Amino acid sequence: MSKQNQWIVGVNAVASSIEKDPDNVREVLIEAGSKNARLVEIEENARRKGIDVRRVAAQALGGVAGQVRHQGVVARYAAAKLWGENELEGLVEAAEGKALLLVLDEVQDPHNLGACLRSAAAAGVTAVVIPKDKSAPVNATVRKTSAGAADRIPVVAVTNLVRCLKDLQKQGVWLYGLAGEAEQTIHQLDLRGNVALVMGGESDGLRRLTRETCDGLVRIPMPGDVESLNVSVATGVALFEAVRQRL
Repeated sequence: MSKQNQWIVGVNAVASSIEKDPDNVREVLIEAGSKNARLVEIEENARRKGIDVRRVAAQALGGVAGQVRHQGVVARYAAAKLWGENELEGLVEAAEGKALLLVLDEVQDPHNLGACLRSAAAAGVTAVVIPKDKSAPVNATVRKTSAGAADRIPVVAVTNLVRCLKDLQKQGVWLYGLAGEAEQTIHQLDLRGNVALVMGGESDGLRRLTRETCDGLVRIPMPGDVESLNVSVATGVALFEAVRQRL
């Protein structure tokens, strides 16, 4: 598992992280000499929660914040622990024929990714697989939306998603992609063995190569007059159909 730090920038973002997720705030840097009441409030709240606070020059804050307006405060935040690609095989083996994987193909909205991770944790998934490129990073927003799930379940970021899917197939994992135009519904599948549910991104759904690599495509039956579900909602529905069958 790899772990790194991220920087949260600006009054509202830093105040929110201190209030809602203080365990992952490593330190707060505040502009020296500033008398801004909000900054004083942030400093006091951080110290109350045992977070290190340092007063630094505005230039130092600018160096951390880059092009983002820092408003006199930044916080160093512990990024979520990501699992390495080489660890995925062991996770599947340890599940002893009952691996349940969630694969997210280019889900780019951090709120959607966080909601997917929350559903995955509730469903007891073995691991969540995301591509390293064109996917929302597991950042502060994702962790907050996931209600801590991003730190509880293995999230594996892979360089080549299709290659990863083919490796999973070699391990005996069946891959089912969710697609609105599929003939078979998810309720007709047997989801009790080694299974990966593959969800497409917000704008284009499953990419062509991802779709072609799947063992089958399935849809969620929707008798109502709606074209498609939000990816995080669809993820929850699909995962808990698997949970229902496994129970």
